[in-house]
Amino acid sequence: MSAERILITGGAGFIGSHVATALLERGYHVRALDSLDPQVHPESARPAYLDPEVELVVADVRDEHAVRRALLDVDGVIHLAARVGVGQSMYEISEYVSVNSLGTAVLLQALLEHPVKRLVVASSMSVYGEGLYRRSDGTPTTAGERSRQQLARRRWDLYDERGERLEPMPTPESKPPALASIYALGKFEQERSALLFGAAYDVPTVALRFFNVYGRHQALANPYTGVIAIFAARLLNRRPPLIFEDGEQRRDFVSVRDVASACRLALERPDVRSAVINVGSGTSVSVQEIARRLARIMGRPEIEPEITGEYRVGDIRNCFADIATARRLLGFAPAVDLEDGLAELAEWLEGQAVEERVDQARGELRSRGLTV
Repeated sequence: MSAERILITGGAGFIGSHVATALLERGYHVRALDSLDPQVHPESARPAYLDPEVELVVADVRDEHAVRRALLDVDGVIHLAARVGVGQSMYEISEYVSVNSLGTAVLLQALLEHPVKRLVVASSMSVYGEGLYRRSDGTPTTAGERSRQQLARRRWDLYDERGERLEPMPTPESKPPALASIYALGKFEQERSALLFGAAYDVPTVALRFFNVYGRHQALANPYTGVIAIFAARLLNRRPPLIFEDGEQRRDFVSVRDVASACRLALERPDVRSAVINVGSGTSVSVQEIARRLARIMGRPEIEPEITGEYRVGDIRNCFADIATARRLLGFAPAVDLEDGLAELAEWLEGQAVEERVDQARGELRSRGLTV
C-alpha cells in the first residue's frame, strides 16, 4: 500500500477515472487535472463516475500556472491528457498539436520545478501505422501505406512486391513508427518528449502504447472515441454500426480495467526506468465481428452492421499487439477477456440514452475529402 500522491492529467476522462480507482484501491492519494472538454463531458461538470476521493483540478494542461499548482506535493505523474481521434485530428490540426504536443511540453517544463519520482505517459498503437506482417514464407516484414489509388479500387489488403498478400501478425515495440495522421504524430511526440526528459533528468519514464481501449464510462456521444463505444451508441439508438472498407480489418480490443492495471504497474516497477510498452489484449478480432458480437450481447442481434465500402484517409488495415514486453517488464497479464468485457459494457449500457453523432462526424470527414 502507498501513501504517495499521484497526478493524473486527463484524470476525469474514461481511462483516467479507471486509473484513479485502481490507484485509490492501492492506497495512493490521487489528484486529477482535467479541462472537462465538452466533447467528452457534455455537462462540463465533474462526472458522477469519478471517485469522490479524487481531488479534481479543473484546468487545461496548457495552463502552465495550473499545471505547476497541480504538481505541488506530487510524487508521480500519469499523463493521459490528450485530444483523441485520428479522423478529427486531420481537420482540427492546430487544436490537436496544441493540446497533445504543447500540453506535454508545458507539463515537462513544470516538472523541472516540481520533480517527481516517476512519469508514465499514454501513447497509442496509432504510432505504428500498419502493424507487422509476414510474407508467405513466414518472414516478418513491414508494409507501406496503402495508396489512394489502391483503396479507390477497393483493394483493402497489403501485398508484397511480388503481389502476394501479406498476413498480419502481432506487432512488437521494435516495429518502426509509421505516422499516418496528425494524432499519431502527436502521440509519438508525446512519448519521445517524455522519454527524452526522463533520460536528461534521471526520471524513470514509461510510455504505454494503448491499443483499442473499451469499457464502462466511455464517452458515447463523442463520435471520435473508440470504435466499440461508437458502435454501442448506434445500437442503443437501434441503428446499424457503420463499418468502413469491408469490415475484415483486425484490431486488438483491451478492457479499460486492464489498461488501468498496466498504468499502475508502470508506476510501481522500480527496475523499469525507460521503456516503451504495448498495452493490449494480445489477441485480434475483425471490426465486423466485434459489431456483431456487441449487437448480440446488447440484445440486438437482428441489427446487422452496415458495410459502407468507404475508406478514411489515415486509416490502417491491421494492427494488434505483441504484449511480451508488458508481461516481461511489468508482469502484466490481461484479466478481462473480450466476451466478459463486452458483457460488462452491455450491463452498463442498459438504460443509457445517447444522442449519437456518427452521421455528423462522417459528414465532416466527407466534406473535407477524408473519406472516399
